[in-house]
Amino acid sequence: MSELVVDLPTRRATIALARALARVVQPGDLYVIAGPLGAGKTFLVRAVCRAIGLDRSVRVTSPTFTLVHEYPTVPPVIHADLYRVDSDSGVEDLGLVEQRDRGNVLFVEWGGAHVEALGGDAVMIELGVAPRRARVRSTGPVSAARVEALRSSTSGLADA
Repeated sequence: MSELVVDLPTRRATIALARALARVVQPGDLYVIAGPLGAGKTFLVRAVCRAIGLDRSVRVTSPTFTLVHEYPTVPPVIHADLYRVDSDSGVEDLGLVEQRDRGNVLFVEWGGAHVEALGGDAVMIELGVAPRRARVRSTGPVSAARVEALRSSTSGLADA
């Protein structure tokens, strides 16, 4: 398992992390984002989407009530929020694994309990607020490669 810690004292630092993520995302990747309300989960996804070409006129909002938003980026991004989904079968009903299989990148808020139902091998991003930082870790070989690429891409931002 690979792990990286990045301090995020400002919005600019979070945008820099998002740009670094944008340089390493590959079709079919899974990024699971955790953290308390207000930690910046949706802000991070929005910044990644902008960094991979989403037009500024397209709003990137939390999918809390709709559960899934799709964005026409390259590769395409599926942004999901599983806070209200209480079972793996509920996750399967959303068709997120099929979206990964089609080459879409999944950014999933509140998905930690459902990593296997999402297809496994995830980059886990835990955002903290006191202090503001991101702890990024892998759960398998593909995600470990992404975390190591992210480590190289965030030199100067990485704390540990």
